[in-house]
Amino acid sequence: MHPAVRTRTAAPRPAATAVPQPRTRRVRSLIDADAIHVLHRAARVLMDDLAELTDRLLAVVQDQEPAYRAAVESDPVGVWQETHRSLRHSVASLLDPRGARDAARRCSWRIGAVRAEQGLPLDAVLHAFRLGGSLVWQGLVEETSRRAPEDVRLLVHVAADVWNFVDEHCTIVTDAYRQVERQLTWRRENRVRLLASALLDGTSRIADLPETARALEMPEHGRYVVVAVADGGLGDTRGAAVVRGGARVHWHAGVDVDYGIVLLGDDDRDGDEGVPEPTGGPGARIGVGGAVDGLASVGEARRLADTALRMCPTDGGTIRLTEHLPAALVVSSPELGTTLADRVLGPLERVEPADREVLLDTVATWLACDGSAQRAGERLYCHRNTVLNRLRRFEQLTERSLARPSDLVEISLALTARRLLRPGRP
Repeated sequence: MHPAVRTRTAAPRPAATAVPQPRTRRVRSLIDADAIHVLHRAARVLMDDLAELTDRLLAVVQDQEPAYRAAVESDPVGVWQETHRSLRHSVASLLDPRGARDAARRCSWRIGAVRAEQGLPLDAVLHAFRLGGSLVWQGLVEETSRRAPEDVRLLVHVAADVWNFVDEHCTIVTDAYRQVERQLTWRRENRVRLLASALLDGTSRIADLPETARALEMPEHGRYVVVAVADGGLGDTRGAAVVRGGARVHWHAGVDVDYGIVLLGDDDRDGDEGVPEPTGGPGARIGVGGAVDGLASVGEARRLADTALRMCPTDGGTIRLTEHLPAALVVSSPELGTTLADRVLGPLERVEPADREVLLDTVATWLACDGSAQRAGERLYCHRNTVLNRLRRFEQLTERSLARPSDLVEISLALTARRLLRPGRP
């Protein structure tokens, strides 16, 4: 048999100790209720005296915030109504926080947006809002002290709510101000871009020139040159060009080419020698047009810069139009340039390609050496007599004489057209 199992005696459980419940919640709620009653009582008085409160706030704002003085002087009625409306929504929010919340927020948002459009500094607007909050709080304290001084202490319990309201609406004003400011900045930048684009395209209206001058911060009747910058296919260097010499430049970013409108100094009236030298990154192709008078002629200056850009080497470099005028004539009329090259150099097509390139290279080198066969031979690593023999063969094939000025001009231009207008160049 199994031994008898004695029943275990359960250990006595300790009696539950009653935890005293704090009475602060009940006391707190009573205090809050009394504080709200005092707040509402004073706020109703402020609502009745809102016109006087508005006058006081405007006087304080004009005295402590100089940026507002001009706004008040230019539109006293409008500013008074705006201030009155803002105070009304603020005091109404003390009486009915939920019911007045949306209208108060819309009012603050509108003030921030309007002041941004007017260009009033954001710090000034926020300072005025905080002054308004201080004046409302001061009015609550003064009214409570006048009616029931013993209740002033209760306002401490709602002070955080009042100042949280002020901080919330300062944030709303700031958000509205910055959003409108961004929109205005985008509009200004877009307007400047449109004005500069019309100027470069030559489609700017005469009536728009004063506005364009202000937007670009350049005189309407100054002397200008346009710089065209492209990357030459060797990397994104467009817009990286700078104009040395401290010249004032407005850069306009394009799809394939960036343009710099450069203002020349007063000492550059007789020519374009004073056009600053632009510099760019590796592979940048830069064309510098000729100087023109007035913003109205910038479109022509841009066309000249495009002509110079088309003459730039494909691997990069800078071409100043005024230093390559004969080549500019060819590039400006590619159809005529191609026709001239075919007419003058066409007979060479009967020669083997390698021989043809030797003859053309020899003539181009001889022209670059100012007609010196000796110097041309040094560059080509051959005897001067070899150079002369090649020149005579060229004359025989083309039936043109390098000693005849008219023929020499045609040959020079034909060689330039062949170099600049060959397929594959940008």
